[in-house]
Order: sequence, then structure tokens, then C-alpha cells
Amino acid sequence: MADSTRAQKLDLVLQHIRNVPDFPSKGIMFKDICPILKEPKALAAVIDLFEEHVRQNHPHTELIAGLDARGFLFGPLLAQRLGIGFVLVRKKGKLPGPTVSVAYALEYATAEAEIQVDAVQPGQKVLIIDDLLATGGTLYAACELMMKQKAQVLGCMVVIELKDLHGAERLPVPVFSLLQN
Repeated sequence: MADSTRAQKLDLVLQHIRNVPDFPSKGIMFKDICPILKEPKALAAVIDLFEEHVRQNHPHTELIAGLDARGFLFGPLLAQRLGIGFVLVRKKGKLPGPTVSVAYALEYATAEAEIQVDAVQPGQKVLIIDDLLATGGTLYAACELMMKQKAQVLGCMVVIELKDLHGAERLPVPVFSLLQN
């Protein structure tokens, strides 16, 4: 993809991210990706940009793992485009059958993320996707889950990275973000 085309796609994505002040609590500037989903060209731009990154940097990727719930919006579209599988990383108690889980810290509590035991095979090359990287807790848990199953985590991908929160520094793999704030 030419640099000018890439810049146009990034601009289109940026135009469709809405800032919502004081959500979910006072002092937080929430980055709402819902407008991207309402505009087919913006959604296609997101998937095009992720696809380009994967094909250039991780051509041997075998699975895309998406985080509950916004990673579910972009991950299956990207996986389909690449002709590979998609795996759900869910909050504990949401998946049927045997699962494996990892606990992780939230700002004021703990939570657990899980995958089905047979979702990932040892040695499979996996990329993890979500909409936003803030402190990195959920993406870190997803990496831990994949590694617990002996998968090879190639990296994480997000639409938006909040650089001031240094979440990428917490992760054991590289992070690719379309936009940084």
C-alpha cells in the first residue's frame, strides 16, 4: 500500500473515533470506536491496515485471537481476509466446555480471561487483537493464556494506543497500533 493511501486510510479511521469525556468516570476521555463500525469505508480501512501489517511482518500467522468484546469486531474480519482461524479470549465463565484461564489485575480489582482448552495448539503462531491499549492488563493476560497453551505469540495489534499509560512496555511482545494518542 502506498504511503499516501495508508495516510488516507489512517485519517479516515481517526475521523471515525469519537472522544467521550468523563466516561466511564470523571476525568477519563473515552475513545469510542462505534462510529468506525457504522461507516463501512472506515471499517474496511481498519482491516486493510491490519492486513497490510500482518502480511508484511507476520506472514506465517496461523490464528488471530480477539479480546472480549471489541477484539471480536475486528479479529474475525481480519482472520477471514487472511484465510486463517479466529479464537475468542473471553471473560471467565462465558465459554462452553473445558477452558484454561489467567487472572489479571484491573485498576481496583482482579478479573480472569479464558480460552477453550483446544482453541490453540502448541507452537501455533498467534496475533492478538483489540480495539485499544491502555495499561495493558487485558492484552498481557491474553499473551499469558496463549503462552500457557505453548502458542507462539507474534505480537499484539490495536486500533488505538494510549501512549501516556505505557501499556506496551508491560507486554512481552511487540505492539502494532494504527493510531497513538
